[in-house]
Amino acid sequence: MLRDSDSLVYLMEAHDGLSARIAEVEGFQAIWASGLSMSTALGVRDSDEASWSQLLGVVENMVESTTVPIIVDGDTGYGNFNTARRFVAKAERVGVAGVCLEDKVFPKMNSFVGDSHTLAEVRDFTAKIKACADARQDPDFVLIARVEALIAGRGMEEALRRATAYHEAGADAIFIHSRRSDAEEILRFSAEWAGRLPLVIAPTTYASTPSSEFHRAGISAVIWANHSMRAAVAAMRRVCREIFNKESVHDTDSELASLAEVFELMDYQEIEETERRVYGA
Repeated sequence: MLRDSDSLVYLMEAHDGLSARIAEVEGFQAIWASGLSMSTALGVRDSDEASWSQLLGVVENMVESTTVPIIVDGDTGYGNFNTARRFVAKAERVGVAGVCLEDKVFPKMNSFVGDSHTLAEVRDFTAKIKACADARQDPDFVLIARVEALIAGRGMEEALRRATAYHEAGADAIFIHSRRSDAEEILRFSAEWAGRLPLVIAPTTYASTPSSEFHRAGISAVIWANHSMRAAVAAMRRVCREIFNKESVHDTDSELASLAEVFELMDYQEIEETERRVYGA
């Protein structure tokens, strides 16, 4: 997906089977199983409060609901090299296309919360990358190393040093992360990186930058990293508030998907067609 494409790949966030199915139906050719969004859907915070087995249970539902590649946000790998490789091995068995690991210490905090983001030692994180690369069975399984040096305020030189080490350790792509409101440091990193490995970004805070700039910069993939979850939160809160205040669901249907739309999305008709076929009706 990242290795062979010359075009810009867009991954849409999903956090359960339904959101994954919607992303595919609406045209996205790849999905980002977001740690933030899955944690939020489970009712916990994106600070490793959900276990990796809980999250992979959600991912398994997403795999069963779709046919497009899914990249899993594996946070820090939930510990050392051993837990990371076990996570990757299980994720591969579940049927995902790849895993992304970030170079912060466990337990981590979401990159957009606060300023306390402690990076893992390069030696420790490269050991994780090597162990995970050795653990995978499918040579097409993608291992993405997420560089958090810019998030942690460690600067461009440190970001490039870490990305180089992760490349040498066996990563297939580099996810360079930033929370600036403009793309200046992302574009600078891309220029200095000079295409040594595919680059992945998540322009959550610099979303006003045209995607054409990312394409010109040689970036390989853009992740819309939390937008389905945020849309769901806004819509559910609005409808719940309206129903609570009105003490009625009258006139609420105009804001909702019809049941017919839900049944079509989930292909209920296939059950009837299969039933007729197997019973010879």
